[in-house]
Amino acid sequence: MTGDPAAFIAAHTALARPPLVPEIELHLATEITPIWQATEDWLEARDIEPPFWAFAWPGSQALARLILDGVVPVRGRRVLDFAAGGGLAAIAAARAGALAVEVAEIDPLAIAAARLNAARNGVTVAAATGDVVGAARRWDTVLAGDVCYEAPMTAHIMPWLRRLAAEGAAVLLADPGRAYLPREGLEPVAQLAVPVTRELEDRDMRGVTVYRVHAFPPAGGKA
Repeated sequence: MTGDPAAFIAAHTALARPPLVPEIELHLATEITPIWQATEDWLEARDIEPPFWAFAWPGSQALARLILDGVVPVRGRRVLDFAAGGGLAAIAAARAGALAVEVAEIDPLAIAAARLNAARNGVTVAAATGDVVGAARRWDTVLAGDVCYEAPMTAHIMPWLRRLAAEGAAVLLADPGRAYLPREGLEPVAQLAVPVTRELEDRDMRGVTVYRVHAFPPAGGKA
């Protein structure tokens, strides 16, 4: 995409507060913003990926809520918000006293949105552009919200997340019942009901389970 990403984000979103995390204000798509109504042709003409970063997905809301409530401890820890979107969980971690916070996204516009949202909330996050899957562990806590929505994505990321867990990272995966969530090697640590919009989901509320990812699934289990 050409031009100033921050200016594009400001022009095509509205400041809003996720229902489960009203302490944090984000640049989001709403019914009154142009990007909400954008078609695939509109996005393609502007060389823009689908704006997944412009929504507060239920998994990220759940992680952010648990972080701000102290259920997921991050103070003094190095934190990665993987597939961060607009950086909601990362911002929560920074506000909760994390030593360093990094967002990982393959969409440059998402990185710009995460930085803009962080600044809006008075915190700073570093950015890991490109695909970090396979990178050596440099984090103490890894947050992953709503990442098991496709089989290829799940197969790509889960071995790496398990490796990070084996190397000592606390890996937390928040999932609202997506079809490709692994059935083994995950330990539920919390369940939350997250308000959602029917423009994104088929209901008004999503139950989200936050799991701790184990290094390896039980014997005979599947990844």
